[in-house]
This record gives sequence, structure tokens and C-alpha cells, in this order.
Amino acid sequence: MTERIFTLSEARALLPEVRARVDAIVAARADLAELSYALRSGQSSRLGGKPEQKGYEARIDEAVGWFTIQGIEVKSLAPVLIDFPAYHAGRSVRLCLLEGERELTWYHRTELGFAGRRRLPGA
Repeated sequence: MTERIFTLSEARALLPEVRARVDAIVAARADLAELSYALRSGQSSRLGGKPEQKGYEARIDEAVGWFTIQGIEVKSLAPVLIDFPAYHAGRSVRLCLLEGERELTWYHRTELGFAGRRRLPGA
């Protein structure tokens, strides 16, 4: 399968849906962490038991699957970090969005990863 390449405007057009799915991952991740701790500790939880734990895991997997189908790379779940493959100044880059960011204003060269993160010009 060929990698999808996004323009900045295409990536930004997806932001409302991306943010909603990131928010869903964050909520499910928090509930999963709390429930998993309770289950490991032998405590009861208002969040349920093993079936609910599997449900939270499925919700996270489903959200990650949506990103994959769109051609968006999920780099991390805690914190959520996603990359849109793109080109900037003739170089392969990733437009990156970190959990909590509301706008797409960062990128990094593909080969440098998050450590090479820079603000988009004019952002």
C-alpha cells in the first residue's frame, strides 16, 4: 500500500475528527488504567470488571484503526502523538499533533522523529 501524503490543508481539514478521536482515546485510556489497576489490586471498581476492561481496549484499538485507515500514523498512546506524512521544503516530514494541542502547528523531518520537532513557518 502506498503511503498517503497530506498537504497541510488536508491534515488541518481532518482536525475536528482527529481531535474527537484523540479525546475518545484519552478518556478510554484513563478508564482502562483505573480499571486495570483495580483488577490487579483485587479491588472492585465502579468501571466494571474484565469485560469492561476488554471494552476499553477495543475502543482504543478501534480509534487507532481509524487513524491507520486515514493514513495517519499513531506514534504513541500516552501521550497520544500522531503524525501526518507530508512534504515541506522538498523534504519528507511528519506534521505532528501531540495530545492537548488544538491546532496543527508542528512538524519534524521524517528521519529525525519527535526530537527534531519544529514550528511550522507562520504558525
